[in-house]
Amino acid sequence: MEKERVVDHEDTSSGELKPTAPIDTTHTDEALKVLSTYQGNQVWDEKEEKRVVKKIDRRLLPILCITYALQYYDKAMLSQAAIFGLRDDLELSVGNRYSFSASIFYLGFIVGAYPAVHMAQRWPIERVASGIVAVWGVCLMTTAACKTWQALYVQRFFLGFLESGISPMFMMIVGGWYLKPEQAMRMGAWYSATGYVSSVSPLINYGLGHIRGALSPWQYMYLVAGSITILWAIVIYYFMPPDPIRAKGFNERERYIAVARMRSNNSGVRNTHFKVAQVWESLTDVKFWLVFSMAFLIMIANGPVSSFIPIIINQFGFNSLNSLLLTVPAGIVTGSIELIAPLLAYKYKNIRTWLIGICEIGTIMSSLLLWLLPRESKGGLLFAVYFLATFGGAYAILMGLQVANTAGYTKRSVTSSGIFMGYCLGNFVGPLLFKPEDAPTYAPGFIAVLITSIVTVILAIVYRYYAMWENQKRDKSGTVEAFENAFLDDSTDRKLRNNPSGLHE
Repeated sequence: MEKERVVDHEDTSSGELKPTAPIDTTHTDEALKVLSTYQGNQVWDEKEEKRVVKKIDRRLLPILCITYALQYYDKAMLSQAAIFGLRDDLELSVGNRYSFSASIFYLGFIVGAYPAVHMAQRWPIERVASGIVAVWGVCLMTTAACKTWQALYVQRFFLGFLESGISPMFMMIVGGWYLKPEQAMRMGAWYSATGYVSSVSPLINYGLGHIRGALSPWQYMYLVAGSITILWAIVIYYFMPPDPIRAKGFNERERYIAVARMRSNNSGVRNTHFKVAQVWESLTDVKFWLVFSMAFLIMIANGPVSSFIPIIINQFGFNSLNSLLLTVPAGIVTGSIELIAPLLAYKYKNIRTWLIGICEIGTIMSSLLLWLLPRESKGGLLFAVYFLATFGGAYAILMGLQVANTAGYTKRSVTSSGIFMGYCLGNFVGPLLFKPEDAPTYAPGFIAVLITSIVTVILAIVYRYYAMWENQKRDKSGTVEAFENAFLDDSTDRKLRNNPSGLHE
């Protein structure tokens, strides 16, 4: 027998929702517009909700996954172009020029993240996303026109500036469409695209690497990638469903269920009023700083993964084309881990912090092997390269953890951007730790990856027990506040003393 869900505390005997007070949709959540005007039955069963969720998945996830795949494809193009003449043509082999060309991208990321999220809250998020993707596609194509390393620095900075808003915006979108237990798996789905695209892009660039024309092979790589990105921006504009309130293709009943079921999240769906108080609350929240620190430390390891893997494999003694092909298994392994870890978090309650630690074990093992193995042990070294990026599963879990434990639309926007500050700083520092004079072993760099990965595991455990302590304190306080208030008045998680679901661990 199917269980029916009652979604409002008003009298539903007449099948109608009766608003009892005027609705302030400037300072409260715009979901109230949908709830107050719906005249149908306010009760639905589990099967009907599942059909709505599946429809959301079909319309939303492909766009999120492909957009994120293109973002990673575009920003990680540098490492593949590097072994096809980029370093020689732009004199990047001198000192730390190549490493800084990878790092400066994330300075742009830092500068651009908050403005992008602010625009996404003020204006339709699908239009902001589409515009950003189109402009970054143009910016990517200008890489082919760079003649000096200084010009590449400028181009990389602005590419990072333009790409920065996509990830925080996607976290906002997922937080507005899905219940807390559903979020980790959906974020893992689009984040796993970074791994899987790494198994496809080498094949594309392998073909482009054979071109012998007026331009160098690396220039064709950038022109093709930029063109694909611009075309995809058009798809985003017309087809991405931004939130349950404004999404096209949903009937009145489906829209009502999509909005009303979000009541249990204790967080707003969409609110265009930027609340300064929630910004300050974010900055004084211990959970925020723990997540920020973990994001920073995790992404130190992304330095060698996104900027050096083809170069490292090339230094094992393989030619440029074969080095590209040998990166394909790494993408498959990474994408699978980034997908499986959130799936486990979805299926089993309160294991997210343990999963972060487990995923970090692969990076710890690989950094040890790449540091200590002799260069003649090519099989062992390639094995280490393929499992170095298991930290991606930890980061996918971390994003879901942050969103699930944050209520208040502005606070969620700020903390989503904040986690990407940690992401950016880690990615900025990571490549700079791999210096030309340390090749081919890059011992100092891999020692740094080893240490930061171990500290990440420790912080994940600290987060777990802090969340447990907060939950116990809430349970003992006896403070009563209606569970739906965050949904109705855009309250934050700190104000929800009687949150039935508590903090996720």
